[in-house]
Amino acid sequence: MSDTIERIKCLIIGSGPAGYTAAIYAARADLKPIMYTGMQMGGQLTTTTEVDNFPGYPNGTDGTAMMEDLKNQAERFGTEVRFGLVTKVDFSKEVGGIHKITVDESIQIEAESVIISTGATAKYLGLESEQRLIGGGVSACATCDGFFYRKQDVIVVGAGDTAAEEATYLSNICNKVTLLVRKDYMRASKAMQHRVDKTANIEVKYNTEIDEVLGDNVVVGVRAVNNKTGKKEVIDVTGVFIAIGHKPNTDIFKGVLDMDETGYLITKGKSTKTNLPGVFAAGDVQDKEYRQAVTAAGTGCMAALDAERYLGSLD
Repeated sequence: MSDTIERIKCLIIGSGPAGYTAAIYAARADLKPIMYTGMQMGGQLTTTTEVDNFPGYPNGTDGTAMMEDLKNQAERFGTEVRFGLVTKVDFSKEVGGIHKITVDESIQIEAESVIISTGATAKYLGLESEQRLIGGGVSACATCDGFFYRKQDVIVVGAGDTAAEEATYLSNICNKVTLLVRKDYMRASKAMQHRVDKTANIEVKYNTEIDEVLGDNVVVGVRAVNNKTGKKEVIDVTGVFIAIGHKPNTDIFKGVLDMDETGYLITKGKSTKTNLPGVFAAGDVQDKEYRQAVTAAGTGCMAALDAERYLGSLD
């Protein structure tokens, strides 16, 4: 454990669109922010090959390249970006209190304000072939990547509202959508199930799971198995969308910050304020509805403004 304790105005935990946008605004407000990126610098977008729906990129861009652009912009205004993982927090409950943070189990930081932008991690099936083809036809976001599969055949895996929403969204873009449901029923709301059932180019296969995603560099199909009969079949598709949920990266904040039953941080009203003064949350760590880069960036801006106003109120 380091004996040296660094005292700063604003600490940003986690990178990605929310973190980097918060850093840009905080730096321009002279908060001299320090960011610890976490183990995945740039967040989920670094696993996406093409980003076509973020404003300002008329020809699209690469996810990693876009995050590098945001990082460079944040650094241009004075943000200090550091690679490291926050391993412990001791947040003050008092207005004007000092928040104590440990990085990599050894570095001690004391911050007057904290912006949390640790994001959420998409859940995958865990197949080797699936992991290998992420970015090559396997995706966890239909609204992000569906455009690239226009007039093609795709598969959606899942049984809840998210899977039903992704399937119906893709049905407007793709030739055919096959929805694979592991059990003999869907968990989605009745309204969403009715939408799926009424959509002509969606086929639902119950008691069906993916045995393997087929393809060397890009998806060419899947081998599916009926978990009741054991019968296997090959389904020719170019895209596989996994819609079995996300896990917010909030384990370190359990018992410290208010969160919902699935672990998303709860913010107050239309702000980014958490239940503790001087601690703010932005991006997918508190947003389970939209989960887009542009909405994450918007809440990153909000968090920096909230932090600036909070610190200003202490003077």
